[in-house]
Amino acid sequence: MDTSASRSLSGSLGVGSIVFMVVAAAAPLTVVAGAVPLGIALGNGAGFPATFVLCCAVLLLFAVGFCAMSRHLPASGAFYSYVWRGLGRAPGLGTAFLALVTYTAVQVAVYAYLGVALGGLVEHYGGPSLPWWSWTIVALVVVAVLGYRHIELSSRVLGVLLLCEVGIVLVFDAVVVARGGGETGLSTAFLLPNEVGSGALGIAIMFAIASFIGFEATAIFRDEARDPARTIPRATYAALLLIAVFYALSSWAVISAWGDTAAVRQAGADPGGLLLNSIGGYLGTAGADVAEVLLVTSLFAAVLAFHNVIARYVFSLGNAGALPSFCGRSHPRHGSPHLASLAQTTSALALVVLFAATGLDPVAQVFAWMSGTATLGVLALMTLTCLAVVAFFRKSDVDRRVWHTLVAPLLGLAGLLTCLALTVANFSTLIGGSPGLAAVIGAILAGSFVLGIALSTVLRPSAAAAPGPAVTEAA
Repeated sequence: MDTSASRSLSGSLGVGSIVFMVVAAAAPLTVVAGAVPLGIALGNGAGFPATFVLCCAVLLLFAVGFCAMSRHLPASGAFYSYVWRGLGRAPGLGTAFLALVTYTAVQVAVYAYLGVALGGLVEHYGGPSLPWWSWTIVALVVVAVLGYRHIELSSRVLGVLLLCEVGIVLVFDAVVVARGGGETGLSTAFLLPNEVGSGALGIAIMFAIASFIGFEATAIFRDEARDPARTIPRATYAALLLIAVFYALSSWAVISAWGDTAAVRQAGADPGGLLLNSIGGYLGTAGADVAEVLLVTSLFAAVLAFHNVIARYVFSLGNAGALPSFCGRSHPRHGSPHLASLAQTTSALALVVLFAATGLDPVAQVFAWMSGTATLGVLALMTLTCLAVVAFFRKSDVDRRVWHTLVAPLLGLAGLLTCLALTVANFSTLIGGSPGLAAVIGAILAGSFVLGIALSTVLRPSAAAAPGPAVTEAA
């Protein structure tokens, strides 16, 4: 028989530990190496750094309501807990399954990229040439071991990896600034409205907003936080601001290293090599070699972080009755969602095997398709959450602060709807595929939401219990 202890998670994560995990999920080095060149080449050129500031402003508005409501939700579950409390049981379960598909997609995307990057690194240093999926499975096994154990172990590993990947880019940034940039000096394009609004600003926003995926996962670690009412809001704001500053600063440094015109030209000619070539030019071959290694560890940190997020979604749904009961059991010694972690490992392995067996290109297809799916899914999840925040506070009197409970959430909702519309309009560009493929991905995301709603009509209300009673802590 299950006891209450076997269905609760344990931990004493502070603000720093949670920030490390969610920033690691955002994979900052991978973003600067991958998304930034595409934003420069396909978006608004040398004005791209300012796009991160614009997106951060929208997400800060979202975070105001998100953090205000987090004080009144004692259970983990992140987005689906918010939607369940604000909009009802059926949309809540729909959101839960949409979140599972979304985060599974981004994790598989990074697994595929990691397999290619790790294989290339091994070959570079004289190792064997093996298929990408073999290296992915090696990484998957390591992630499975870490995910099975206490959350503090993952936190320490992610902290070390994150400091290393951020460190190499910050050193590059400092050297570029110290040298005064390239031949044309430090870029000022990000300060000029006509530069920021040039080119395809919509595509630039799409790539920039995708780069923030992961920051919103702070609430999923509520049960393992030291002081959830304070830790979760502080970690959310800290993660968001750190990510935004890092992206804006580093993308500006990359542009300054080449010069505005040359940076756009280089990003279009060789987007995958822009960052490593930039680092090599300013830090030498040794710096580029270190960055290549840290790119691999950045990808590993991201898959570990998303593994922890997905496992906790599965754990929460197991306790809510929406997934098999065993998913909601925790390890008696590690206090971890060990069975949910194993289930998540199994599903990730199955998808990797499927994509490998069908011969899909791991970067051009698996990574592009799955990361695009995740971008669209996360924007839909945040939009639903904004609606839920407004509805929750309109129905209750637990917090009467107008800015926190109405104005900021509504402004955030308007911004997110704009980003969502831009992403839908440019979705084929994001996934590097056809309109037909975009329609299939949209149908899968919508189908997962509908599946959750349908499940809510089948399960008995007592079986699909709400994710913890609402509480009324002082705001």
